[in-house]
Amino acid sequence: MNDIHDTFARQGLVRPTEGRLLGGVVAGLGRRLGINPWPARLLFVLLLLVVPGSQILLYPILWLLMPDEATVTAPEAASFAEPPAA
Repeated sequence: MNDIHDTFARQGLVRPTEGRLLGGVVAGLGRRLGINPWPARLLFVLLLLVVPGSQILLYPILWLLMPDEATVTAPEAASFAEPPAA
C-alpha cells in the first residue's frame, strides 16, 4: 500500500488538508488537474448524473489509495532536517 501512496504522491494526487469536504478526493483531483475544488465537485456530480454508480465506487477506492497531504509532507520534511547534534 505504501508503494501506491508513493506513486500517487509523486504524481501529485494527494488529499489536501484544507478545502476538503468529505475525504478530499475531489479537491485533490481538482488540484492535480489545475481547477478549483468547487468546479471539480460540480463536474463530479454532473458525471455522476451522466454515468450513475461508477463514482460511488470510485470515490472510496481513491480515498484509500490517495495519501493525505499531511502524511506525505511530514516524512519529506523530516528527511531534510539536520541530524541532532551529539
